[in-house]
Parts: sequence; structure tokens; C-alpha cells
Amino acid sequence: MIKVLIVEDDPMVAEFNKRYLSEVEGYTLAGVVHNVADTIDFIQNKQVDLILLDFYMPGANGLELLSYIREHNIPSDVILITAASDTEKIQSALRMGAVDYLIKPFEFERLNQALLNYKEKFQFFTNNSFVNQEELDERVLNSEQKSSGELVEALPKGLTRTTLQVVMDVIKERGTGPFSTEDIAERTYISRVSVRKYLKFLTDLGVLEESLTYGIGRPVYLYSLKADKLRQISNLL
Repeated sequence: MIKVLIVEDDPMVAEFNKRYLSEVEGYTLAGVVHNVADTIDFIQNKQVDLILLDFYMPGANGLELLSYIREHNIPSDVILITAASDTEKIQSALRMGAVDYLIKPFEFERLNQALLNYKEKFQFFTNNSFVNQEELDERVLNSEQKSSGELVEALPKGLTRTTLQVVMDVIKERGTGPFSTEDIAERTYISRVSVRKYLKFLTDLGVLEESLTYGIGRPVYLYSLKADKLRQISNLL
């Protein structure tokens, strides 16, 4: 399990982040602290894999904590979750090694995506002592180019490979039986609006077949996987 420390001075926001984290498989909450001093005390005594870090806090701020972590070679990664949206702070955080940066307010889908991305890289490094260039590009550096030299096809604006993979994993689990937007949203914790965009994209590619069913209330669109068309998205995942 990936051990996570939440650093957030607002108790309500900290509670929301705890709930978000509990919905993502593979993570466990190590603790919640509300300022930089308590964070330093915590990470000096306990191993933490990932810190969800706010920027604005009483006393020292999140960047000062990130700087401390790097200067003291503390083996913890950091995702900034903050209202700080000016480019100077964002660039500073990224230069100091923040693995992601979420600007408040955000939807659960974006935090979910950040945690899924981190988990994939964490597991990759945990399970491998040595890697080759192809593995590093594909699993960590997110290179746009495959080893064959063939470029990965671009997704429509607003869609991401990570979320598409999550949606496809759930669809494949269901087999060829029909499913609705709601079914996928409940399993992935992604909003129905966002899921609908991915299902429409997959339908347009021919990977899904769409049908309209009538029952009590308004009509519902149902989808079914056309397994023989999965090659249509092989360059997108």
C-alpha cells in the first residue's frame, strides 16, 4: 500500500481529501497534519511515500516544506493540492520535484487521475531494479513515441490516456454485456459527464455499440463492447 500524508490547514478540505483518497485502491492514509512544522516532525519519524500538500498554511508554506524535503533527501513524493495558481509558484514546485499540481477547486476525476498515475510509477519502480529506455519512456516519462518509431495517436481535447485506460479496464471487466454511463461512473468514480465523453469517443471509433432503451422515465443509452474492434484503440493506450 502507498502511504499518504495529507498536509492541509483547512480541516474541511483535509476531510474531503481523506474521503477522496479512501476511494482509490492501493492507498492508505498515514496521517493528517495542518502545518509545516508538524509535517517535518511526522516525516522524520515515519516513512511516507506520498504527501498531498497545500501551499498556503500558517507559518511556512508548502514550497518551503518541499524545499526541506529535497534538501534533506527525504524519500517522499509530493503532489501539490492548492489554490495557488500563479505560474511562478507552479514552476517552482515542479522544479523542486513535485510529481503533480492540482489547482483548487478540482473534480475527483482529476485527483483520481493523479493518484492512478502516481501508483503506476510507484509500482513500476518498486517492482524493477533496472529498466531499459523503452520501459522508462512508456511507464515513467510518458514519451509520445513508441519503440517502433510509430507516433501514438492523439486523443481529442479534454480526454486523457490514463482515464481512457481506466474506463476501458472497467468495460473489459463487464465483457460483452450491455452497460450504461451510470454503470461506468459508479465503478471508476469519474463524473457521468466525463464518462459520457469517453463512451461517445469509443462509440465513434466503433469500439462500442450504442443502443437506446425505453423504460420508466427518460430513455437510457446502453453500450456494448465490440471485442473485435479493440485494435482501434491500441495506439491510444
